[in-house]
Formats: sequence, structure tokens, C-alpha cells
Amino acid sequence: MLVLSRKRGEKIVIGGVIEVTIIELKGDRIRIGIEAPLEVPIHRQEVFERLQNESLRQFPPVRRWSERDLVAPR
Repeated sequence: MLVLSRKRGEKIVIGGVIEVTIIELKGDRIRIGIEAPLEVPIHRQEVFERLQNESLRQFPPVRRWSERDLVAPR
């Protein structure tokens, strides 16, 4: 994990295409602004986890075959 210190109005650039701007500091809370291409989804962690759980329920993982599955038992 990279840990940075920033002041209000300062930015962090990720991958040359995502900008995170510190908007406001109020007590123990911070407001940030995120600018990213439309194809980059941005979610709060709890929303991301809920979406992943819903996706797994709708589309359970397909069983992957390994070489061991293809070997005939002796």
C-alpha cells in the first residue's frame, strides 16, 4: 500500500488516467473527487463487495478442469 499525505486541492494521479483530488477535510472525514475514464468503474468498497456477491449468485464460477481430472484412475 502506498501512503501519501496531501492537502486540500492537491491531486494524486493513477496510471496517467485517473485523478484523485482532495476536496475537503472535516474532522476525521475527507471528501475526495475522482476523475476517470467512463469505462473505469468506481465504487465504494461496500458497494463493490455487494456487486461482486450478487454477480457470484447470478453467475456461479464454472468448474475448471485440471490435468489430474483427465488422467484415468489406476
